[in-house]
Amino acid sequence: MRRGIRLGIDYGTVRIGVARSDPDGLLAVPVETVATDASPIERIRELVQEFDVVEVVVGLPKLMSGAHGRSAHLALAFANALGDRVPTVSIRSLDERLSTVESARNLAAAGRDTRKSRSVIDQAAAVMILQNALDTERQTGRPPGRPVAPQGDHA
Repeated sequence: MRRGIRLGIDYGTVRIGVARSDPDGLLAVPVETVATDASPIERIRELVQEFDVVEVVVGLPKLMSGAHGRSAHLALAFANALGDRVPTVSIRSLDERLSTVESARNLAAAGRDTRKSRSVIDQAAAVMILQNALDTERQTGRPPGRPVAPQGDHA
């Protein structure tokens, strides 16, 4: 397992859930929910610096068929733009089908009103994405998901 703090991102067009790992990559914990109406890439860049992050894992909400729909394309565009702003940090995408749905179910089962807990759901989804990435790397010995190339690297 590679050492270093990672961020997990649950990208949405209104809110972005953010989670981080411990330096040993064992546990993902919620950080915050970033509104997309401000400067979300700048805020995440600040978090990367604040936590001395070595890698960012962006959830890729593929369709159930495995194809990329509108949400997956938007998440990849966000990941590429983030890669342009933090070129020294590895940006990876990871399949995250149903993470938000599962997070909402878990919170509802715990007695939380999901309509009033949307920002918590986004953070919980980011935790699920990142924990999946950490567990996958620990099991396989390889970095999770796929690398995302910054916009400037597309030829």
